[in-house]
Amino acid sequence: MDESVKDHIIKDEITSLGAIKIADDVVKIIAGLATTEVPGVVAMSSGVVGGIAEMLGRKNMSKGVKVEVGEKEAAVDTFVIVEFGTRIPDVAAKIQENVKKSIENMTGLEVIEVNVHIQGVVFSHEVREEDHKVK
Repeated sequence: MDESVKDHIIKDEITSLGAIKIADDVVKIIAGLATTEVPGVVAMSSGVVGGIAEMLGRKNMSKGVKVEVGEKEAAVDTFVIVEFGTRIPDVAAKIQENVKKSIENMTGLEVIEVNVHIQGVVFSHEVREEDHKVK
């Protein structure tokens, strides 16, 4: 197996029919999709210096997600922008619940923590303006 690919495999399981390998990017995408499904989340952020990385509806759902994975456990950090007027503790709790459930159901990994980093608040009219900008 190519060494660059081997470094990114987080779950490697042998069954009676063969091997099952799950890449860390797969877990990041699952976490990103689970995060953006939560009402009140308007964007993923690539961290403090990165700014807004992905508005909802864009392609790269692993942006704004960091994953640390052991053999059977995972810890997740999500970096999000929320809509003004939402109750942040409720949004964060729903993100934690949704990410944990999604990763555990899809990969079999035990999620030991989901840290939610609120990177900013956006007014709903700012989101609409961003959606209409020509790139």
